[in-house]
Amino acid sequence: MYTGPSVSHHMGIPTTLTEVLRTYEPVIGLEVHAQLRTESKLFCGAPNRYDPEQPNQAVTEYCAGLPGQLPVLNVQAVDMAITAGLALECTIRTHSVWARKQYFYPDLPKGYQISQYDKPICEGGRLVIRDEQGEQRTIGITRIHMEEDAGKSIHVKGRPYSLVDYSRAGVPLIEIVSDPDLRSAQEATQYLRELRSILRTLGVCDGNMERGNFRCDANVSIRPRGQTSLGERVELKNINSFRFVEQAIEIEIIRHAQVLEQGGTISQETRLFDPDRKQTRTMRSKEEAEDYRYFPDPDLPPLVVSESHVNELREILPELPANRRQRWMNTWNIPEEHAISFAEERALADFFDAAVGSQATLAPAIANLIKTEILRELKDTPEAIAESKLKPEDLRTLIVHREEGKISSSQAKKIFAKLWKGAGSIEALLKAEGEQIQDLSVLTPIIEALIQANPKQAEQLKAGQSKLAGYFVGQVMKQTKGQADPALVQKLLTKALEKMG
Repeated sequence: MYTGPSVSHHMGIPTTLTEVLRTYEPVIGLEVHAQLRTESKLFCGAPNRYDPEQPNQAVTEYCAGLPGQLPVLNVQAVDMAITAGLALECTIRTHSVWARKQYFYPDLPKGYQISQYDKPICEGGRLVIRDEQGEQRTIGITRIHMEEDAGKSIHVKGRPYSLVDYSRAGVPLIEIVSDPDLRSAQEATQYLRELRSILRTLGVCDGNMERGNFRCDANVSIRPRGQTSLGERVELKNINSFRFVEQAIEIEIIRHAQVLEQGGTISQETRLFDPDRKQTRTMRSKEEAEDYRYFPDPDLPPLVVSESHVNELREILPELPANRRQRWMNTWNIPEEHAISFAEERALADFFDAAVGSQATLAPAIANLIKTEILRELKDTPEAIAESKLKPEDLRTLIVHREEGKISSSQAKKIFAKLWKGAGSIEALLKAEGEQIQDLSVLTPIIEALIQANPKQAEQLKAGQSKLAGYFVGQVMKQTKGQADPALVQKLLTKALEKMG
C-alpha cells in the first residue's frame, strides 16, 4: 500500500487512505492496452518493431497516413486476440465490425484510428484474483476489442517543439476492459499482474510496461459505503508501472474524498499521474463515445471468424498460470510463494516443469534451488532463463546426486555455478568434483586425529559449547577437499567425543 504524503490537512477532511475507507468504497475499472506480438502491423506489412532508439524506421505509406493507401488485415493479430479472449473465458463474436474512431492528435497521421466499437471480437469474460485477505475474487471482463496503436509524441525538454515517431503507428493492440469490480489499488495491481502473466504465457504480448506495450488506464470513483449507485469517475491515463498504478489510484481516491467532504463535485475528466510530485493533474475533459464520431470503416468488411477456427484455437491453449500454480501446489507440494513466482513467467514455468520431468518427488528441492540460485542470477529478468546455458535436465541430475548423498550441498553449489556459466557438461563436472565421502574408515581417523590435536576445544565442545562443532566439521571438509558428507561428519564427531575419557 502506498503511504506517501497526502494533500494538506483540513479539519474533518480525510488525509489518509485509512480515513477515506471508513466512509467511502472505491470502485475501480481498468482498461489495458496490450500490443500484440505479431510479425507485422495490423493493417500493413511494416514490421511490428518499435525501437525508440531508431525512430521512424518501421513505416509504410499506410502508417504515415498518405492518401490512397488501403488497410489489409493481419490474420495473426486476429488469432492472438481470440486466444486472449478464450483464456479470459470470453464469448468470441464470430461477426465483428471495424470502426473509425476519429480524433486529432499529431501522432495519429490518418486523423482516425481503426478500432472496434459496438461489436467487439470478445465479450463477457472473467479473471480470478485474490483479495487482500487471500479470498478469491472474480473480476468481470466487459470486452476485448482490437485496434491499431497511434504513433508516439516525444516532447523535447527545453525545446519549443515536439517530435513524432510513426514506427508505433499501426501496431496491433487489444484493449481489455474490466467491469468496475475492483475495490482497492492492491486488487488493481494484482489484476494487472495476473493479466500480464496470462498474456505472456499465451505468447501474445511482451508485457513490458516501461516500453509501453502493456499500459493501463484506470477509471476511479468512490461512493459512500452501503450505496450501490456509482460515483462520478475519473480516468487516469497511461500508467506504466505496477507501483505507479497503485500510487495513482490511492492518491486519486483520497482526492475524491477530500473534494466531496468539502462540498465539491467530481468532474468527469482524464488526469495524468505525476510520480515525482505524487499527485494527479487534469489532462483534458473526458471524451464520450459521441465525441469520437464512430462509424463502420468503409475500407474493411466485417470480421467473420468460424466457430471451427475458434475451437481450433481453444484446443491449443497452453496451461494457464492459475492452473499451473494449483497443479504444482496440489501434486508436487510446492509452496504457494514459489508457485506464484514461477508461474508468472512462462519461460521459467516451462523450465521448472522440464527440470522436474517425471520425478515429482524432486520438485520441492528443484523449486528451492530455482528460488535461491536461479532467480538470484536472473534478478529482474526471469524470462531470460530461456537463453541461459543451464539445461533443465542437468539441474535435475545435479539434484538427484545431492539428494542421494553422492555430492554435498557445497559441491552442488560449485557445480551449479559452473553449469550456469556453461563451463563443462554435468557428467564431467560431477566426475571432477568426485563423489561425497561417506566411508567411515576414511572419516573416522581424520576426526580422531583432530580431537587429539585440539584437546582443549574438544573438551569445550563436549561440555556444551556447540559453536565449536563448526570448527571441527570445517577442518574435516578442508582435509577432504569439501567431499566429506557434513551430516555424517557431525554424527561421527559426536560418537568420538562420547568415547573420550
